[in-house]
Formats: sequence, C-alpha cells, structure tokens
Amino acid sequence: MNDLAFAALLTPEGHALLDEVRGTDPARELTVATRLRREHPAELVSAALGQERLRQRAVAKFGAGDAGRMFFTPNGVEQSTRASVAAYRAGRFRELGVTSVADLCCGIGGDALALARAGIRVLAVDRDPLTVAVARANVEALGIADLVEVREADVTDVDTSSYDAVFVDPARRGGRGRIFDPEGYSPPLSWAVGAAVKAPLAALKIAPGVPHESVPAAAGAEWISDGGDVKEAVLWFGTGPGAVRATLLPGPRVLFGRGLPDPQVRSVGRYLYEPDGAVIRAHLVAEVAEEVGGGLVDETIAYVTADELRATPYASAYEITDQLPFGVKKLKALLRERGVGVLTVKKRGSAVEPEEIRKMVKPRGPNSATVFLTRVAGAPAMLVGHPVRSAPRAGQ
Repeated sequence: MNDLAFAALLTPEGHALLDEVRGTDPARELTVATRLRREHPAELVSAALGQERLRQRAVAKFGAGDAGRMFFTPNGVEQSTRASVAAYRAGRFRELGVTSVADLCCGIGGDALALARAGIRVLAVDRDPLTVAVARANVEALGIADLVEVREADVTDVDTSSYDAVFVDPARRGGRGRIFDPEGYSPPLSWAVGAAVKAPLAALKIAPGVPHESVPAAAGAEWISDGGDVKEAVLWFGTGPGAVRATLLPGPRVLFGRGLPDPQVRSVGRYLYEPDGAVIRAHLVAEVAEEVGGGLVDETIAYVTADELRATPYASAYEITDQLPFGVKKLKALLRERGVGVLTVKKRGSAVEPEEIRKMVKPRGPNSATVFLTRVAGAPAMLVGHPVRSAPRAGQ
C-alpha cells in the first residue's frame, strides 16, 4: 500500500468500502474483489481488502473494538506493542507523575493511544510518511487528537526538553528480518540511551533477549510477559539504576530482583516449578526458588524443584510422579502403562524436539501427562507429572 492508496481509504468512498469489506473471509477475497471492482477503482478495492486483512490480524494485539477502527501497515501490525503491555507501561508513566511524553519512533501509534488514554499528552514522532499518515488516522479514529500531536520528522532532530518523559521504540527489523545487534536498530540503541539520559524520565523498548551486560549502568531493566509469553524488555532511566524486575500480565504481578545468589542444586522433589519466561529473562529464578523453598534440578537449567507446594504467581507448578534417565523406550512403556493419550512435552537443556518425542512414543489412552526433557545434576533425564491446577496463586 502506497501513500495515495492509503489516502483514498480516508475518503468517504474509502470509508464506505471499508465498511462493506468488514469481516470478509480471506478465502472469499477474490470473489469479493471481483464484485467490488465493477463499481470502484481496482487499487482502492485492493487497499480496502488489504486493510481488512491487517485489521483481522491486529485483533490479537488491539482487541476487536480498536482493531476494527484503526488503520495498519504490515510492519505496523508486526512491530506494534500489544495493547495490554502498552496500557501497563502508560499506567506506570502515570504513577511516576508523568503528564507529557515524547514518543519517538511511534509507528502506527499504539503506545501513543495507551498514553493518551492514561491522560498523558503525547508528541508522536516517526520519519516514514506512510506510517505517520496511518498514526494520524488512528489518532482521529480513536478520538484522542486533543492529546496527541503526530509529527513527521527524524527523531534525532526532535527537541524533547519540554516533555516530562521520553519513550523510544527503535525499529528492530530491517529488509532481512529481525535485527539482533542493538547498534543495528533504527535509531541505534546508543543514540536512544543518549536521548534517555538527558530526559528527566525515559523508557526504551528493546528485545527481551538483550544480554544483561548490555544494560547501561544508569538504567533499570524490566522484562514483561503477557499470558505467559515474553513480549519485551524495557530500560527505565530516572527510576533507579541497576533495578531489575519481571512483570507478568495480566495483573500486573511484579517480581523485584534482590541480588540473590544462584540456588543450590538438589534432588528432584515432589514438585517442579517452571518459572515464567519474564522471570527467566530477568535472571530472577533465585527469587522464585526462595519463595517456594526449592533448588535447581541442574545448575544450568531454570527448573526449580521442592518437596512442598507453595503458591507463587511467578511459576507454574507440576507434581512429578516419575523420574527416568533419558530413553524413548522407557518413556513409551511408562505412558502405555498409565494409559496416557494426551501428552504435553516440555524441554529445557535437551536437543530433542517435543514433536519428535510425540511421534516416537505414539501416546494412546484416556489420561494425560506432561514430560520434561531436561538434565538432572548434569545427566539427561525425563520427569513425568501433571500440572497442579488447584494451587492458589499469590495475590488471589
């Protein structure tokens, strides 16, 4: 979609066409397009159907209500922040007393939307003309134009001194896909850090796989998961250098780092705890182990084991019924004996893929089980058990 095609979508004819293609099944696109091209320009029909396709994809991030009114680009859907995460971060800005934010590299405006809904005035900046046009359209469509100014500019040229805080979400994808080197971001992470330290308060969104040694000394680091999936890491400036936290949504539930030493390795107990991905990324497994009174099954594996069941929102608990040395035949025999037909396979520290195991053991029967492919005290092992669904969650 080019600038002219998008502009056509904003005309009365374009809006009417978007309403007409709403809910179109992708399998019927060709039929619908053929019919509509009899009365509308072919390029406009293609743009409307393409936009509806993007809106359907965006429901997972923005919800049906907002996604059905917003406008998107393919990169915008891919790179924009999930609405629940953006709302959490906007709430944190508000709790910190922020009333205005310079949102640099704003994309299609997802974070600006969340900030505005939190009552924060926003300057949203991006240098791509089409992206800026889409962000402006979203500001209008969602009724937040009184709080959001969208500006087409290079973020490196923008004066942010009149704003309480700066938020930077550098582009982490290029023509060849995901960019892993932070200096390959657009703008580079070093520039974003330089802009952050000049502001009274700042947050930089980065990939959750960032090495801890790459976190600037002046920043605190937060890893965020939503529904168990790790979504992003954020470097916070002006809130306490060196602070580390894992935030789990919905909630939020926040686990703060206390600088604990690595837990001791111990024998496998009755329960196995699988820490949330944000906890693992934040290197806070020791905090979970202390909370449940457990230790590690292996010094290199982020599985915690304990003899007693204790409530924690930061890990999923499993009751372990069997511990076996790694071997497909032994596992197959055990599952057949237990009548297991529904098998969940998890792995950590094993080169064997879960789907490969399922094909080899061919589970059959009315019962279910979970098998962990891992290492126990350095040796390949299989732990068999089931989720503890009735365990109370802290804070509930």
